Amino acid sequence: MPPVQTVMVVVDWFPTAFLSINFGKKPQPSVKPVIQEKQYSFRPGSVHQIFEELTTINMPAKGPLQSVQVFGRKKTATAVAHCKRGNGLIKVNGRPLEMVEPATLQYKLLEPVLLLGKERFAGVDIRVRVKGGGHVAQIYAIRQAISKALVAYYQKYVDEASKKEIKDILIQYDRTLLVADPRRCESKKFGGPGARARYQKSYHQNLSLSLH
Repeated sequence: MPPVQTVMVVVDWFPTAFLSINFGKKPQPSVKPVIQEKQYSFRPGSVHQIFEELTTINMPAKGPLQSVQVFGRKKTATAVAHCKRGNGLIKVNGRPLEMVEPATLQYKLLEPVLLLGKERFAGVDIRVRVKGGGHVAQIYAIRQAISKALVAYYQKYVDEASKKEIKDILIQYDRTLLVADPRRCESKKFGGPGARARYQKSYHQNLSLSLH
């Protein structure tokens, strides 16, 4: 009886797969490539070690994060203020107060700082994000958010007496620095050009016709 010829096709997982055909031979086990793992070690004074030293040495210990979030509103404008412990930085949409438009209303933004003094803002950072409404409404929303943020921070992390002093100064100057203005524009009605005004109406023509 003639010997039986066996055919075996082996396809390995290499990117370029190879084909081995054996006639009349026992199948050979496929050889797996040996993957060598390289371990990179950094010598003293290397870039890795220097970077670690720069990021770990002389870094102050992180304490609990002291921050508050408040809202300031005027009509449809909304300002969100985040106040945390810092160095007296105040920014609106990523810009300092002196770069906020319109320039003619920048004095309104500075009113809380001018009333309370820079020393009360020296230990905090206030970042404000504002959207909605017009330019004037946004200015009033920002100043309210800054004032409310400082009051909330002093109430939570400083003391009640300082908070009450700040609040009294702001309320005495302008109540809208802490309290939202509920007034809204009254909608127009039919029969006139505005909410209350009416179109002029005359009966002179009808009266003259009745006399004739």
